[in-house]
Amino acid sequence: MKLSTVFTTAAAAALMAGAVSADPITLRIQTHYATEHPTGQALATWIDDVQTMSGGDITVEMFYSSSVVATTETFDAAINGIIDCDATGGAYQTGKNPAFQFVGDIMGGYDTPWQQYSWLYYGDGYAAAQELYNAQGMQLIGWSIYGQESLSSSKPLAGFEDLKGWKFRSPPGMETEIFEKLGASPIVMDFTEIFTALETGIIDGADASGLANNVGLGLYDIVKHATYPGFHSMPSDHLACNQAVWEGMTEQQRRIIDTAWQKLSFQIALANEKANAEAAAELTAAGVTLYDWSPEDRAEFRKGAQAAWEDWGTRSPEAAALLASHKTYLTQLGLISE
Repeated sequence: MKLSTVFTTAAAAALMAGAVSADPITLRIQTHYATEHPTGQALATWIDDVQTMSGGDITVEMFYSSSVVATTETFDAAINGIIDCDATGGAYQTGKNPAFQFVGDIMGGYDTPWQQYSWLYYGDGYAAAQELYNAQGMQLIGWSIYGQESLSSSKPLAGFEDLKGWKFRSPPGMETEIFEKLGASPIVMDFTEIFTALETGIIDGADASGLANNVGLGLYDIVKHATYPGFHSMPSDHLACNQAVWEGMTEQQRRIIDTAWQKLSFQIALANEKANAEAAAELTAAGVTLYDWSPEDRAEFRKGAQAAWEDWGTRSPEAAALLASHKTYLTQLGLISE
C-alpha cells in the first residue's frame, strides 16, 4: 500500500471517529402525563427515536406523572438543574411572566393546530418565543398540540348567544376573563370536581379537554351537548431544556432531539384529529348534539378574546412582543383584521 493511501485512510478513519466521538449524555425529563396516556405513549416513542437515531449517544430518563416535582414546578426544576428538560407546557408559567400565556394557549386565535404550528415555524414565532425562554435560562425545543378543545354542556351551545349566563367549569387565567366579558359564568374548580358539579347542577358544563378525551372522561354520560370542532382553546405542550445543557450538546445531538420532537408533535395532532372524528361519529349516533359554530359566531368570540389579549399584552414587554407576533400572523391568515 502506498504511503499516501495509508495517510488518506488514516485521515478518513480519524474524521469518522471524530463524528461519533461526542460524549454520551443522559437527559432527565419530567412530564405531567402518565405512561398509559396517549401523549405519554407518544413520548415513549420519541425516547426510542432519539436513542435509536443517536446510536445510544443520547439516553432519556423520563419521569412520568410529575414524579419528581409538582407539574407547575417542572420549569424551575429544569432551570435549577434538578432535571434537564421540561415536557409540560408554557401556560403553567404565567406567574413567572404573563407572556407564557401566548406560548401556552392564546385562546380563540387559531382554528387548527396546523395554523398554530405554522406560526411557530414560519411566522417568526420560534424566535419571539425563544427570547422569552432564554431570559429564564431555558431553550424552547418545540411544541405538541393535540387540537381544539370542546366545551361540554347540559344545555345547547349552538352559538355566541348561548354563552349568556352559561355556568361552566373553567381553568384559571385568561379564559375566565374572556368568558366573563362575553356574559358566561366561568367557575374555577379542580378537574376532579367536574363530575359532581355537573350531576348536582352547580355547573351547566365544562371546559375539560378535546372531544375524544372528554368521551374517555365519561362527560357525555352526564351531558348531551358539545362544541365540535372547538374554537375557544388549543393548548400547546412544550419541550424546553436548560439552556446550558442544550448548548453543551453537539449539533448532531440537538438535531436528533429537534427532529424527533417535530415527528412527535405532528403525530400527536394527527392522532387526535382521527380520534376526535371517530368520537364525533359515535356521539352523534348516541344522541349527543354537536355544534360547529358559524364563522360569524367564531368571529364574535375572537373579538372578545382579542380584548383579553390586549390586556395581557400590557403585562410585560415579552407579552407585548409575542402578542404582536401572533397578531401579525393571524392577520396574514385572515383570522383577524387589525
